[in-house]
Amino acid sequence: MINLHIIKRRAFWLSLSGIMVVAAIIFLSLWGLKFGIDFTGGSLLELKFNGQQPSVSAVQTQLATTAVSSLTVQPTEDSLILRFQESDEDTHQAVLESLGSLPEAQVGLEEIRFEAIGPSIGQELRSKAFWLMLMVLIVIIVYVAFTFQRVSKPVASWKYGVIAVVALFHDVLITLGVFALLGKLYGVEINTYFVVALLTVLGYSVNDTIVVFDRTRENLPKSATSFGETVNASLNQTFVRSINTVITTLLALTAVLFFGGDSVRDFVLALIIGIFCGAYSSIFVASPLLVVWERWQQRRR
Repeated sequence: MINLHIIKRRAFWLSLSGIMVVAAIIFLSLWGLKFGIDFTGGSLLELKFNGQQPSVSAVQTQLATTAVSSLTVQPTEDSLILRFQESDEDTHQAVLESLGSLPEAQVGLEEIRFEAIGPSIGQELRSKAFWLMLMVLIVIIVYVAFTFQRVSKPVASWKYGVIAVVALFHDVLITLGVFALLGKLYGVEINTYFVVALLTVLGYSVNDTIVVFDRTRENLPKSATSFGETVNASLNQTFVRSINTVITTLLALTAVLFFGGDSVRDFVLALIIGIFCGAYSSIFVASPLLVVWERWQQRRR
């Protein structure tokens, strides 16, 4: 079995996490998240040109005379995805009519999909997404506290739940920070699929953390060493399993990222970032924090 001194070097790992969290907070404070039409309201129009596909600049120039605002044009392999703020049918038809006069549309222009979301619905979706995330975190605290209610001392069972949620905040915050940066640099938007990705990350991360905590719970009654050494031994016993799981998961997600198409790219990217952070936090954040809390308790006595 490997023997990594993770707990002994906890100051380094926690400092590294702190740097990433602070960077994420700075990115979110400076730029915020670029919400998509799911949350702000607006329209998404995907078109396929049977002939040569026009350039992004040509489409933007053509639509400059129409009543569309916040226009973004995203080319894919065989189509163009247009996003704009207005969601009424008159604007929809005006955009189709304007693009139909492009030289590239003379061979044929096909509308693949049109989705319109009103601003009130977008605001409601954003509110529901926030409360859903909050409810999930509360349920996780209750579940972990219940699961570890018979855990051996010196750390109370509810503290396992609190630290698990701190690790989850770590994963979610870093993922949000990366997407704030991507939104600033590349215009990557946050939509309902991103919320689904975050919920998936929460489930993955807490599962990995509980595996390590559970091994600690099993080792405590039969351990003759200190609490920190017991936690470190538990980490080493589960380290290979955690690394193998995350590598195989990330390999599959990376394949989907490159070959799955533009429609799932942002969703898969959020999963990759969140799952990587989840694997890191379950090993290098959650258990070291458990030891830090236990030693803080000892100093207070």
